[in-house]
Amino acid sequence: MQAAQGAMDRWTRWHLPALVIAMMVVVVLPLGFLYSVISGETESARRLEDARQVEASINALSYAIRDIESATLALAAGIDTPLVRARLHDSGLELDEQLKAVSALAGQSPAQQRRIGELRAVIAQRRQLTARIAESRNPEEMVHVAEETVTRFPVRDIAASIIAHEHDELGERSRNAGRMRERSVQLTWATMILQIALLGLLAWLLQRQLRQRLEVQRELQQASLRASAVMQTVREPIVLLDEAQDIVMHNTAFAELYTGDPRAELGGQALASIGEGAWNEPVILQRLNDVLYRDRELWDHEQRQRTSDDSERVMLLNARRMPLPDRDERVVLVTLSDVTAQKAIENQVRHLNRQLEGKVEQVSEVNRELEAFSYSVSHDLRAPLRHIAGFADKLGQRLGDSADEKSRHYLEVIGGSARRMAELIDDLLVYSRLGRSAMRLQPVDLQTLVSETRAMLDANLATDAPERRVEWRIAPLPILVGDENMLRQVWLNLLGNAVKYSDIRNPALIEVGHERQDDGSHHFSVRDNGAGFDMQYAGKLFGVFQRMHKASEYQGTGIGLASARRVVARHGGRIWAEAEPGAGATFHFTLPATLDNPSPEPRK
Repeated sequence: MQAAQGAMDRWTRWHLPALVIAMMVVVVLPLGFLYSVISGETESARRLEDARQVEASINALSYAIRDIESATLALAAGIDTPLVRARLHDSGLELDEQLKAVSALAGQSPAQQRRIGELRAVIAQRRQLTARIAESRNPEEMVHVAEETVTRFPVRDIAASIIAHEHDELGERSRNAGRMRERSVQLTWATMILQIALLGLLAWLLQRQLRQRLEVQRELQQASLRASAVMQTVREPIVLLDEAQDIVMHNTAFAELYTGDPRAELGGQALASIGEGAWNEPVILQRLNDVLYRDRELWDHEQRQRTSDDSERVMLLNARRMPLPDRDERVVLVTLSDVTAQKAIENQVRHLNRQLEGKVEQVSEVNRELEAFSYSVSHDLRAPLRHIAGFADKLGQRLGDSADEKSRHYLEVIGGSARRMAELIDDLLVYSRLGRSAMRLQPVDLQTLVSETRAMLDANLATDAPERRVEWRIAPLPILVGDENMLRQVWLNLLGNAVKYSDIRNPALIEVGHERQDDGSHHFSVRDNGAGFDMQYAGKLFGVFQRMHKASEYQGTGIGLASARRVVARHGGRIWAEAEPGAGATFHFTLPATLDNPSPEPRK
């Protein structure tokens, strides 16, 4: 449609002016040439008439000269009568008049002017001689002068040359007029052929334009039908209102919602009369007036309405003013969305949230009580344990060498159990603090943190098991924002477990890895080649007091991995493990991209 419209615009912009110019050329040029031909014909006719008048004037002039000659000869013959004198006078006046006429008619040509000048000079000489004859009384002198007048100053040749020149010019003009007539005929035929061609071109262009216009109209009609089909297919009610809030257009969903009949025609009806008063509310009608006359927009306005199925619905109204291609008046487009179900769900969600908030508050209260209880119990147990351990040591010192082997064994069991109980209490206190203490966020260099933890573990190995060797492979680690003490606890637990459970290997291999995930989060891993564990018990791995090995095989309280999980969870990450018995274990944990250091400092 846009291409066809563009073609019509180009035709209107270029072809039509060119066609108008061509038609003007075809019409104006022949008219100008015909005007030139007619002007030439008129000029030729005028010149023909002038030539005839010149010839007539020359003839009259010759006749006057002959009268003068006759009168002069009569006087020379001695016939001097008043009639001869009057004829001589009248012929002279006629001669002057015809001479002026000839000069006026043939005066445009320089050659004719020269001949007329010669003729005037000859006539003047002849008139002087005629005057001598009229004044002379000597007959012999009069005959001599008359003879001289006729022989020395002839007029016939000059008059003949003037008439011949006029005839020549008249013939040339006649020939030019003939050629102009021939060209006029040729131009007429050429113009007619060109006009026929232009008419054919115009007819073709008009047919093409008409075809393009019909194509555009057909595409517009198809677009209108498509738009109408889309509007009728949309399940959300849509209505178009005019300035009087009468319905101009609507879709089937609107008719079905407010009348129960999807095929109902509501065009021309007032909106307030639709739906048995569903729209007859001053607030919504005033808001629609504001949209119409103040060019405001109505967005997500909630309106409770009773529809044709006699149910109350919550409708979400949107309205804005829009132009129409076929009218200049203001119209407003109103779209509606039935959000009754969403509102019911929102109310239910709010109710469930209130219940959940109450449950969360209850659980939080229970957790606080449990933490307070565990903290209190842990502190209260310290004194009896110190007493047990202390009195067991004192009892051993008191018995001294007198104690038998079984008594010493009992005392060692009492002391070891008390120390183990103290370690459990310390780990419980650490675990409790990790859950309730506030996080102190700051940039933490994990590379330095891991290096410090490694150095501490190497120092412990050098003291407790100098024969063991551990090979460390630590990848470059980033600087993140977090609680340094908590993150130190994570690395201490994971690297300590890797060292502890890889004592079956010498040298032991411990690898620390890091990679950036597609979502920007950080993935860390700690891999060892130690004892490993069975993955079917992996679900218990991060619980409190959960162990994968016997206490006689590996020391520990079973709280370290639970503490690591709590720290990682408080930083927004997660932790898991992969292992195989006898093939080592790999512990993974992630930290979110939100912990990236916004202004990383270069490592020193």
